[in-house]
Amino acid sequence: MASVVPAAYLNSNTSTIVPEWLNKGDNAWQMVSATLVGMQGMPGLVILYAGIVKKKWALNSAFMALYAFAAVMPCWILWAYKMSFGHRLLPLWARAGLAASQDFLTNQAYLPATYYHHGSVETAAVQPWYPMATMVFFQYAFAAVTVILLAGSVLARMSIKAWMAFVPLWITFSYSVGAFSIWGGGFLFQWGIMDYSGGYVVHLASGAAGFTAAYWVGPRLKEDRDEFPPNNLLLALAGAGILWMGWSGFNGGDPFAANVDSSMAVLNTHICAATSLLVWTCWDVMFFKKPSVIGAIQGMITGLVCITPAAGLVQGWAALIMGIVSGTVPWYTMMVLSKRIPLLQKVDDTLGVFHTHAVAGVLGGALTGLFAQPDLSSMFLPNPSFKGAFYGHGIQFVKQLVGASFIIGWNVVVTSIILLVIRVVLPLRMPDEELLIGDDAAHGEEAYALAGQGQREKSTQNGNNFFAETRNLSPV
Repeated sequence: MASVVPAAYLNSNTSTIVPEWLNKGDNAWQMVSATLVGMQGMPGLVILYAGIVKKKWALNSAFMALYAFAAVMPCWILWAYKMSFGHRLLPLWARAGLAASQDFLTNQAYLPATYYHHGSVETAAVQPWYPMATMVFFQYAFAAVTVILLAGSVLARMSIKAWMAFVPLWITFSYSVGAFSIWGGGFLFQWGIMDYSGGYVVHLASGAAGFTAAYWVGPRLKEDRDEFPPNNLLLALAGAGILWMGWSGFNGGDPFAANVDSSMAVLNTHICAATSLLVWTCWDVMFFKKPSVIGAIQGMITGLVCITPAAGLVQGWAALIMGIVSGTVPWYTMMVLSKRIPLLQKVDDTLGVFHTHAVAGVLGGALTGLFAQPDLSSMFLPNPSFKGAFYGHGIQFVKQLVGASFIIGWNVVVTSIILLVIRVVLPLRMPDEELLIGDDAAHGEEAYALAGQGQREKSTQNGNNFFAETRNLSPV
């Protein structure tokens, strides 16, 4: 009996299913990497936030992350992808355009980020061996995770309606600028800023914007700030585990190929994360006499953030040093400085995103400027002469600090403008009456109905009747 070869395995110059430029291994790895990054947000950060906040905010926190993950997608394919990775409009921005048509998505992936040196082309644009659809999805996952990380600063008090308006505006006017400036061929890309996989574009941006948003939204209720125990640490650990393992795709996918540099990036990621977790735990034991699970999660995150701008550019011993630094400096800023600096005390950054992402992101970028190894850098960066200060290119360290300053400044200014505009139409913070209740006031739903606590009157969710009924309920 004659067999028929499935169309997906046909390979000829005329095949539109398997064109000659398609490398199935690279395409498979890139789609897996994109999925791993996506899983960091959904379900990773969704359940991490749900478990690490106070019980009455579990559902609202999870929903803010879930909404952001979904809301970024239509923005991304309708205009934001091309604003981030399209053809240059301004030194810091690309032209908006549609990234949803068959003609665009089925062609070979192409990033028009050509590197120019003294007016001539130094390195041509990147053209990976898979379709644009794969690239668009991969970059979407980064954008979605970034805004979810930002949410960690404003949990437990930001109006859900204000958040729903904020997400598309921030992706459009803040994230796309950082992405194009550093990754997409913008002025920082041309100047030689090193950001392997988002230490600046993702983590520093989310940390700076999150802290700014926390300032404008205002603090939680005093009782929530004073006492905010996690409702389910085991659930938080599960989310943290997904976040950690998903980082293999976060850093391993950024060479845009399943190559040697990709393998180095994955290994360095886990070296730094594990080291940082252990160092943070040691500091907890030394000063508080016992290890903290929440502290271990924070140390894991700072290690992952710190290695991100350097993952495929540094040697394993450098990743180990970066883990020690990322487990120490953010620990100090969170546990010591935050209690001494008035601004850090005033701004209610719910999950400490400033410390875990902004501080760790700056550290990672600066250390990249020191440790970037020439041979590894040449596997990834557009200019083969890029290298760290320890290898004879001292100006790189200064460039990294300047790049960090731009990302911080842009996010502080633009995030402030967005929130001030939204505030004209919608309140940024929930009313105190709703903050007393939590999830039920925000959504008419609650995360848990424990034995003996699930019987309740059906709330009308209309005006005073709703709040009168919910106030009379036994506390959950």
